Amino acid sequence: MTTPTARGPAAQGPYRRAQVDPLVGLRAPSDPPWDVYLTGTVFLDIIFTGLDSAPVRGTESWARGMGSSPGGVANMATALARLGLRTSLAAAFGDDHYGDYCWDALEQGEGIDLSPSRTVPGWHSPVTVSMAYEGERTMVSHGHEPPPEAVLVQEGGPDCPPRARAAVASLVPGTRAPWIAQAASKGARIFADVGWDDTGAWDLAGLADLEHCEAFLPNAQEAMRYTRTECPREAAHALTEYVPLAVVTLGAEGAYAVDGRTGETAVVPAIAVEALDPTGAGDVFVAGFVTGTLADWPLADRLAFAGLTAALSVQEFGGSLSAPGWAEIGAWWRQVQSLDRQDPEALRRYAFLADLVPEEAGRPWPLRRAVPTIGFRRSA
Repeated sequence: MTTPTARGPAAQGPYRRAQVDPLVGLRAPSDPPWDVYLTGTVFLDIIFTGLDSAPVRGTESWARGMGSSPGGVANMATALARLGLRTSLAAAFGDDHYGDYCWDALEQGEGIDLSPSRTVPGWHSPVTVSMAYEGERTMVSHGHEPPPEAVLVQEGGPDCPPRARAAVASLVPGTRAPWIAQAASKGARIFADVGWDDTGAWDLAGLADLEHCEAFLPNAQEAMRYTRTECPREAAHALTEYVPLAVVTLGAEGAYAVDGRTGETAVVPAIAVEALDPTGAGDVFVAGFVTGTLADWPLADRLAFAGLTAALSVQEFGGSLSAPGWAEIGAWWRQVQSLDRQDPEALRRYAFLADLVPEEAGRPWPLRRAVPTIGFRRSA
């Protein structure tokens, strides 16, 4: 059996620190070292945009745009880090140039803690090609089952998962992930989403780790299928019998949330934008909601912030490197305020940003964005 290899600590890269710490007034010396912990599979994403229609069999389609970026769990990790949360990621990385690129982009570029992660000798990085057209996307992925030593990286030892304020998990029907219970036992607040149930069972009892979760964030179709309801709002209320906080995303209609502990509800419409690539928008939404929750914002503010970050993300290439930072959020807020015919209700809805966004002096460094190639040769 080959042994996964660790790497040194992150360097102080040009994208390392966020401009805003949303938890600055809440931190104490006894706090956990990390705000959020997560684990999963890192993909190398190659994204094609500007397709007029779906590819047709037997023909060649040309895309007007292309980008490459870390994908999979890297989408969520990057979105959290860019919002100022101290983020720790446990993942197996391929022993190839794609793996090196993803590791460096996350550790050096985004300041994400990869000390629980490992490079697995002889295992190549999973790859996803995403084609965006007509407001949707089609994906083709390739990868091999990770060797046992790669799985052990994610299951962790006595120090993994590390102590963290929160953890983000993607629930798998019919499967328990031991690390979720371990993280919860160490005091982490668990936020979870779920993928499409290919078994067709749609049984909430099959989501065994839901018992450890504080918040569950499915989309409308998932929520209605799991609760056997006909309305997303009805589904959200039904989910609070299983989890304290239910958030149902409604696509172009926004999102709806119910806090089963207090009975509080919130609904926020989506922000209309011209979408370039929807890859990772759901991950960015969750990251925004986690940020607002850890910062103790009101439920409606958390929901609005999550929707805003997701809306900003779809205007850029890729799932991870399209995630907005506070400079982009601040630029949006200033633009909204400058419009002559802005809806006063919209201004009130996002007024909480006024005390958070950075000054207009400009960002001290640019955010890294997805580019057509994973790296250019630099002249000596």
